Amino acid sequence: MSTRLFSFTGGDTGVWRVAEMEKIAGEPLPAARRLAIASSAEIPADPHAAWVLRGITSNERYVVRREDRSQLVAKQLGLGRPEARHAALIPIRKNAAWWALTQEERQHVFEQQSKHANIGLQHFPTLARRLHHCRDLSENEPFDFLTWFEYAPDDEAAFNKLLAALRATEEWKYVERELDIRLVREDI
Repeated sequence: MSTRLFSFTGGDTGVWRVAEMEKIAGEPLPAARRLAIASSAEIPADPHAAWVLRGITSNERYVVRREDRSQLVAKQLGLGRPEARHAALIPIRKNAAWWALTQEERQHVFEQQSKHANIGLQHFPTLARRLHHCRDLSENEPFDFLTWFEYAPDDEAAFNKLLAALRATEEWKYVERELDIRLVREDI
């Protein structure tokens, strides 16, 4: 069983109730009432699924300095905490101009222009996250990245502040499709 491959299935099943699905850029996804998350080599079949998004966890590609990586690991909370009953799934697809940049050029936008990791470090004491790469599976996936966040209800304002800061960066000029799917855990 792989713990690196994840599927996010929007449909009628799952412990996460979809509270809101907002299209930020590009095409929306079909409506779904619930979200199920699975981690395995096999993606579970759900005949009633509105959509299935897949991603694989990988190395932190844009965090190059050891001290930055250490800070991220030290500050980030773990997923599955009982108090973290709210979550967000943020699927993103970047445009062809982003992928035409070299790795070094993308690194420069990420680190020097947008200061992506620094923005995240300001919010990680209250947020937990896991990044999934979709392009590692196929360039035909509908998104390049799926970012999963969990947080306590009282930390939603901090999460919204994080998203606003990231969306105001140079990096977001390359985003052609983004959704903001907010969820509430309901253990059923």
